[in-house]
Amino acid sequence: MRGDGDGWAVGPDGEKRWGRHGAAGLLLRAPLADGRPAVLLQHRAAWSHQGGTWALPGGARDSHESTVDAAVREAHEEAGIDVAAVTVRAERVTSGLAGGWTYTTVVADATETLVTSLNQESTELRWVPESEVEAMPLHSGFAEAWPSLRTSPVRMLLDTANVLGASGPTGWWRDRPGATSALLADLAAVLPRTVEFPDGTFGWVPRVEAVLEGHARAATIDDVRIPVHTADGSGDDELARLASTATAVVDPGVTVVVTADRGLRARLPEGTIAMSPSAVLGWL
Repeated sequence: MRGDGDGWAVGPDGEKRWGRHGAAGLLLRAPLADGRPAVLLQHRAAWSHQGGTWALPGGARDSHESTVDAAVREAHEEAGIDVAAVTVRAERVTSGLAGGWTYTTVVADATETLVTSLNQESTELRWVPESEVEAMPLHSGFAEAWPSLRTSPVRMLLDTANVLGASGPTGWWRDRPGATSALLADLAAVLPRTVEFPDGTFGWVPRVEAVLEGHARAATIDDVRIPVHTADGSGDDELARLASTATAVVDPGVTVVVTADRGLRARLPEGTIAMSPSAVLGWL
């Protein structure tokens, strides 16, 4: 069904872009069996603009729609994506024209590689490992935007006691092992996922390494997404040691330590990102 956004927008210099009210596309990630991220790409039909290239499902935004609504609708129409299975993480304007036209990329995750179905705008839909995207013949607009949209692999270390303390007066101190187990189980349930960093770049978090100290070491969690390190002494000492330890998991990549402890933050190696506990609690 045609919407009121279908049509060309024309800039002051005569340059045309599809979508009278702008356009939007969905960058949907999901984990492969080995935990690496894959991105859903559309092989554009020969009759379409830059036909034969690969890009994101997307199209014109109608006047009554938000950019998120437009991107998710287009992904449903063009790829048969179940909209209920999509969790939006961020929005990014990745193209524009003088005069106000914009293309917005909506970054989202699914818990698994979803079943897709073609319409006439695609010759193929494929879940492509993220590391292989740049080697494909991409639509020029997507190729230009991709470096700012791709993720880096993240090693995330959790100052578990600090995060529990930030969760508020929930009574966690009366049963520290139980509260710790519940927190880690809730965290495992929202992994893996895309995360946006303060500098606007993105990371892929397949697991979170939890450091436990004191009575919390009796907590139980049996999930590969939450490896546990038990500190014989100070949890801060263990976190600082782990942050300084190179691992093949993040080469190249980013190390993130989730803590509000200023003393610990000051001990972290250069280049380590310190993330607020409230950011992670907001995932739950």
